[in-house]
Amino acid sequence: MAELSVVIVATDSEQRTVLQVLVDGTSVARTVHTCATFPLAASDPATRRVQAAVPDVLLVDIPSDNVTAAMRAIDLLHQELPASAVFAIGNLNQPQVIVSAMRAGAREFIERPTTTTDLLEAFVRLTTAQRRVQKEGLRGKVFFVVNAKGGSGATTVAVNLALALQSAHGQTALLDLAPLGHAALHLNLKPLFTLADATRNLHRMDSSLLESFMTRHSGGLQLLAGTNAPAVIEPSTAEFVRLFDMLATHYRYVVVDNSSRLDAASRLVANLSECVLLVACTDVASLWSAARVQQYLGETGNRERLRLVLNRFRKVPGFSEAEAENAAGVKLLWRVPNQYFAISSAIDRGSPVTEQSHTEIARCFSGLANELTRNDLDVKRAAWSLFKTV
Repeated sequence: MAELSVVIVATDSEQRTVLQVLVDGTSVARTVHTCATFPLAASDPATRRVQAAVPDVLLVDIPSDNVTAAMRAIDLLHQELPASAVFAIGNLNQPQVIVSAMRAGAREFIERPTTTTDLLEAFVRLTTAQRRVQKEGLRGKVFFVVNAKGGSGATTVAVNLALALQSAHGQTALLDLAPLGHAALHLNLKPLFTLADATRNLHRMDSSLLESFMTRHSGGLQLLAGTNAPAVIEPSTAEFVRLFDMLATHYRYVVVDNSSRLDAASRLVANLSECVLLVACTDVASLWSAARVQQYLGETGNRERLRLVLNRFRKVPGFSEAEAENAAGVKLLWRVPNQYFAISSAIDRGSPVTEQSHTEIARCFSGLANELTRNDLDVKRAAWSLFKTV
């Protein structure tokens, strides 16, 4: 592993000293410059000194009393030094700070107080991910599927979308995040491991171990199954971030069946997603619920990524698609035709409708997959998160 050059940005002198000792103690990185103030602009002398150091990694300490300035510095440094990886140092008990740092451009979030082992693991993950990206291309997309209300069909949409993506592109994973996982039933699979097993082993997770927790469908789709009993202890915010980083590094597409789960964890995962698909029907109760769900998820910055999927769609006299959009407060992306009995039968048999080639419903889900990926060859996606867990 080649030695990494590191710049430390920390307003607290003691923290700067500690971080320098820790960085140099990893034996795989060395501190080339320290900065006592947060850079304010591209023309700031502090910014120019950091640029002159040409660092591989920028360690930015986030003090609890000046979070805003630290976020602006992360955003600025990410823009001005795109070839450098920004690592944020802060409190993992503040989920919104983690998400804000990620959105600003941080690729790693390491808990304070930091250890040499924490930094060494982060540096190894960075170089491993860089080699993988150079070899295989850009990081994967995450599609988050959530019900407007129970029974709207999020699991059906998630399972069939994942199968369509696997059929068209390969390298697709389906993650069951529902309070009680049903995705395995839809696929007629009997998983040996679940999401709970994966999160319990994140401290030693690598690509081989991740694959061992997945259940393979005959079509090649990989399923990380949901729990078959209500969870007593939920994974922490940091564990979810680390897990999704692993999935996005390993798979081209990750589809999340969130079902009707609405909590801090699901809101965080929505933040990590490329697109949030809100599944609703055209009845009043479903659209009313959709408006409340989009408001809940949108509170942390997801609103621009939310899209409406109308399931069991049928024309209702006097009710237009524009009215559905207005009622839900979300732009319509797709319509799934009303073929309730065909889908119910497919679920009972464990044979998803996407596998029924040349049917209208199969073409519908293939079309949704194409719509979500139509710009993938033309638009370069920004990499996100390589977050450190506790």
